[in-house]
Parts: sequence; C-alpha cells; structure tokens
Amino acid sequence: MTTLENRPRTALLVIDVQNGVLGNAYERDRVIANIQTLVDRAREEDVPVLWVQHSDEEMPQGSEAWEYVSELERLDSEPVIHKTYGDSFEATDLEDRLAEREVGRLVISGAQTEMCIRSTLHGALVRGYDAILASDAHTTEDMREWGFPVTPEQSIAYTNAYWQWASAPGRKGGVTPTAEIDFSTV
Repeated sequence: MTTLENRPRTALLVIDVQNGVLGNAYERDRVIANIQTLVDRAREEDVPVLWVQHSDEEMPQGSEAWEYVSELERLDSEPVIHKTYGDSFEATDLEDRLAEREVGRLVISGAQTEMCIRSTLHGALVRGYDAILASDAHTTEDMREWGFPVTPEQSIAYTNAYWQWASAPGRKGGVTPTAEIDFSTV
C-alpha cells in the first residue's frame, strides 16, 4: 500500500542492537534470537537487510558500547546507516539506500522501543512507507529512573498495541510476531 511509486520491495531494518543499548535490555537474548531469525529469513528470500547504528557522547563511534552485539553478524553487502537522532531517517542516507533497492515497505526490529523504534516507525509512515513492527523483536531497558512511568514489558506491549492500528492515506503500520512475518506479503 505504500505511497512510494516503483518501490515494490520490502526491507528489514535492524536498529541499534548495540552493546551500549542492549546491556540491560528486557529479554535481551530472546529478542536477539528473534532478530537473527528475521535476518536469516530475509537473506534466504533476497530481502535487503539494513543495519542502523547510533552514536552519541555515551556511545562514540568505535567504542565497545557502539559495536553491534556479537550474536549478530552483518554481511559486507548489507549497508550500515549511521545515525545520531532517534529517527533512523533523520540526517542519514537511509532513504537513499532504500530507494536504490526499490523498497517501499519496512519490517522494523531492534532497540530501544520507546525511542529509536517509535521514532523510526513514525518517520517511515510520514515519509510514505508501510512500516511493520516485529512485535517480539524489539526491546528496551527499565527507564523508570529517568521518569518513564512503565516497566519495559509494559512499554513494549503499549507500542505493539498502538502501532497495530497506525495508518495514513495510502500507507499502513502493523504489528506481526517474528514467526508470522512473510516478507513477500508485508
């Protein structure tokens, strides 16, 4: 349903699955395993996989915190999108990389649920993409000490609940568990 013309393909975004982001993440190992399942399936089906990597003062480029978790391995043919804002599109070349690959639909996975995941979901929808959230392949840490009013489990559940009805003229959001994601029909 995307509003982007001549963009029939789907891509998988793996957002900020970095040591400094997932150090204290809720159900870290299960989420990483689900992301690995999505990456493997995307590769088998010739679906583009794009890796998004955040940097800031607490996670400078090249630091151990900035590195992707060791459980996931990026192929040289899979681009890395370097970002400094929550929205993976903002001040990056993500849109160019997706256009080169004729992508109009995205499957979103990674971290951190209430920050970079939500920002990227909204950024995608606003820019004309369909954006499907892998319901069990995103996570966060306990943010209550910084004023967030809910536990990580509640934040994930809330994001899954509201994104299932996300839509805009000519495009849609949605939420699907890893086991049910079909890249050919997303």
